[in-house]
Amino acid sequence: MPALRQKLLFLCTHTPNLDAGVGAWSLYDGTGKIPPTTGNDEKPPYYSVLHAMKDGWRVIHIPQHLPPYPGTEYTTSFLKFEYVLEKMEEADNG
Repeated sequence: MPALRQKLLFLCTHTPNLDAGVGAWSLYDGTGKIPPTTGNDEKPPYYSVLHAMKDGWRVIHIPQHLPPYPGTEYTTSFLKFEYVLEKMEEADNG
């Protein structure tokens, strides 16, 4: 029986729409096949969350649409439209 490991893909989009373009991303591969990446390529692995879903990724977290707290408009914070996706794949060494 093959050993399955979790892969996590974090996609941050420009708007809350699932078909919006991706502006930032990170990939964490529990299979050990790919080292962690943090958006250091010229283009994201998928154009949108919807494109990733069509490739077998499952959305496990959608963004919380919290309004900004008054007076914090210019404070660095979390990325507003972050989606967390998961895919299960076989590991190399079980």
